[in-house]
Amino acid sequence: MAATGEEAAEMDCISRVSLAHPTVLSLGGSSDPRGEPSSEGQEVVTAAPKKPINSSDGGVETAEEAVEPAEPDINELCTDMFDKMAVFLHGELTGLNICTCEDYHLLENMNKLTSLKYMEMKDISINISRNLQDLNHKYASLQPYLDQINQIEEQVSSLEQAAYKLDTYSKKLEAKFKKLEKR
Repeated sequence: MAATGEEAAEMDCISRVSLAHPTVLSLGGSSDPRGEPSSEGQEVVTAAPKKPINSSDGGVETAEEAVEPAEPDINELCTDMFDKMAVFLHGELTGLNICTCEDYHLLENMNKLTSLKYMEMKDISINISRNLQDLNHKYASLQPYLDQINQIEEQVSSLEQAAYKLDTYSKKLEAKFKKLEKR
């Protein structure tokens, strides 16, 4: 059944409104505007811009044929993906390698400083040990003199005791002498 004048005008109006804005014609109900396959595996076709209306055409609009986008080459996409993944992994491994190398250099420097510190402590302990041995030798060489001093001290204390006894005895004698003198 052919459309009458009124119905044709309505259809023409609808087509003008829908084609006035570049929109997407979906063959499966998808509304993905990029012209890519939808998630349901159906392809989306973008509408080509329509030609302007000539008043000499009698108000009949013409539209260009909808063209499907060219499918990209899967091999090129895979190669591009693998190249980018290789660059990414190389960057990650290099970053890890740099970090690990820096950690090892830091540990190496810390070990060197610790080794130097222990060498200084070793030198100090060797000097202390040497000085202690010298002091022990000097003490050993002074030991006979210290023994003599101890003997002299003992003799002095025994002489002191004898002097106290002599003093007490002399006081007793003096007391007896005074007693005899008074008589």
